[in-house]
Amino acid sequence: MGVAVKSSAAMGRWREAVGAMADTPSIDPSAGSMDEASLVRCPEIDCLRGLLSADVIEAAELRAASLGVGADRVLIAAGIVSEETYLRAFSVALGTLFEPLDGTPREFCPLDDGRLIESAAAGMLPLAIDDELYLVVAPRGGAARQILRLIEANPARARRFRFTSAERLNRFVLRYVGEVIAARAVGGLKQTWPALSAGLPRWRAHTVSVAIATLLTAAAAFAAPTLTTRATEITLAVIFLAWLGLRLIGALVKWLVSDASPELPDHALPVYTVIAALYREAASVDGLLTAIEHLDYPAEKLDVVIAVEADDCETRAAIDARKHRLPITVIPVPAQGPRTKPKALNIALPFARGTFTVIYDAEDRPETNQLRQALQAFRAGAGDLGCVQARLCIDNSADSWLARLFTAEYAGQFDVFLPGLATLRLPIPLGGSSNHFRTATLREVGGWDPFNVTEDADLGMRLARFGWQSSVIESTTYEEAPAQIGPWLRQRTRWFKGWMQTWLVHMRQPGRLLRDLGPAGFLTFQLIVGGNALAALVHPLFMGGLVYSLASGPAMWRSDSASIDILAAVYGASVVIGYLTSAFLGWLGLLRRGLLPMAWVLLLTPVHWLLLSLAAWRALYQLAVAPYAWEKTEHGLAKSSRRNANLTRSLIELERHLSALQEAGELATLVPDSEQDH
Repeated sequence: MGVAVKSSAAMGRWREAVGAMADTPSIDPSAGSMDEASLVRCPEIDCLRGLLSADVIEAAELRAASLGVGADRVLIAAGIVSEETYLRAFSVALGTLFEPLDGTPREFCPLDDGRLIESAAAGMLPLAIDDELYLVVAPRGGAARQILRLIEANPARARRFRFTSAERLNRFVLRYVGEVIAARAVGGLKQTWPALSAGLPRWRAHTVSVAIATLLTAAAAFAAPTLTTRATEITLAVIFLAWLGLRLIGALVKWLVSDASPELPDHALPVYTVIAALYREAASVDGLLTAIEHLDYPAEKLDVVIAVEADDCETRAAIDARKHRLPITVIPVPAQGPRTKPKALNIALPFARGTFTVIYDAEDRPETNQLRQALQAFRAGAGDLGCVQARLCIDNSADSWLARLFTAEYAGQFDVFLPGLATLRLPIPLGGSSNHFRTATLREVGGWDPFNVTEDADLGMRLARFGWQSSVIESTTYEEAPAQIGPWLRQRTRWFKGWMQTWLVHMRQPGRLLRDLGPAGFLTFQLIVGGNALAALVHPLFMGGLVYSLASGPAMWRSDSASIDILAAVYGASVVIGYLTSAFLGWLGLLRRGLLPMAWVLLLTPVHWLLLSLAAWRALYQLAVAPYAWEKTEHGLAKSSRRNANLTRSLIELERHLSALQEAGELATLVPDSEQDH
């Protein structure tokens, strides 16, 4: 048997990570899972001591001690040895067997389907073979050492254990209960809380209430058409202005950041799951995985799960062809309806083994400290903090005026508005990615609604209804925005359709919603979720009314009139205040982002609003004819990157600075003699 040692480049990266441990203080054994004696020697890798060099073994043991994990996890995460190679060697050393699970019949596993699904995250699977019960384990953390000690204490226990890799265990689970996982991903929320799912047959929902409302409206319009029209217009204007008022309140509320708790040392960090759902994203695979690999978090405690549509051969091939710097789990998503991102996330969720879970999209480039910052927020927050949202920022702003408008809009939303709502402890609509959850909380509330095409906003409201708060952290995730009208319109149509779905779902039981959210939360829901779509729908009506009022001339603006026509005032106030509020939020966001030079694009706010209205009306049509259709946004099309440009400028400035020091003869004083010689 041989051990597959990776390239010298991989070894170099790993040694670099280990090298910083020379100054690491002693680890308090009570803080981790290892006792003091095990800090020197890791018996779980005794089976590899004759196959790897002594310095590699020693470095692995040092890193294992600093992280509070087994040295086997260090070697596997570094790519020094594969998980299967290690476990085969470990099995031989213990006198037990490696269980490949290929062809193992379903009846050998005594667990029901639900418990079998849970075994993937637990890493343990009981098998009854020849009237003997075995525990098949895919060891994680310090599990290999713990099992070793159990067997050392009683060697007879060895015959009860078998070992397998996480990949083989996942394949076993998917082979026999993959259809059950898919069925739960599609129908779990609908079966558990049918009133909270957008998947109910549409003809059953609100039939009586809609019919009554339609009849009353028709009767009022017939009896008093002018009065009804004016009352409707004024009511819409009041709702619209209230929506704008909430946005201003959120912008003007000072963001109260909790006192930062001390950063957790590496040995106390929990396992963190990263989930990404990919479809037709072959071009984005390398960038996404590179960004995940650059996260400032021990690879040994990262659990990366990639959900890929089963028929998306190109994306899967791109993942398989890439050399990974950390282990990843790829979960195939059955190609059955609804083909939505939330369904894919639901299929990936049972395989998450982290205490916390974050969701990233294919184009996401999170700041390296984001996971640690999210953990600090959870530790500093109240016990009811179930989710933290990282700030989203557009990176390809220079691609077009539309991308610049997108940048200003996101800056106003994630740097200004949402932090204000979080400070007020009001429900917030989550962004489409960079949501960090307590994994148990995510499962408690039912995961994502696979029938809602804006699953993030819906989940934010559902978390609030279950009593969980959401907050915003300062860490940023950079994203790619559509730079052309066509892709932008399709994306916004999907977003507006999802907002409409979310409003209709949660308003099925208004009284229950009021009790769940409280008066302030209920009003916030109406203005954010309903008002967001309504504002875009009514804007062309207000604009048309204003233009008509102005064009009517003497008929509406007579010099002898005691007052200006009230409708003209309503139209004018709504349009002007709407433009100014949106522009102010965008300007304030750009100011906080340090992007004020592109604020000129806010002069195009009227054009932006008309485009939003077009998307909203298109969404309303789709809601009626194709409520679950998912118009995918293509990624990997960006022509510019502000992050890369800033990095290039920084490197150039550093090079110039070093050159200047060298010319002044000062560089030699900054570099130790040993490094100069090297």
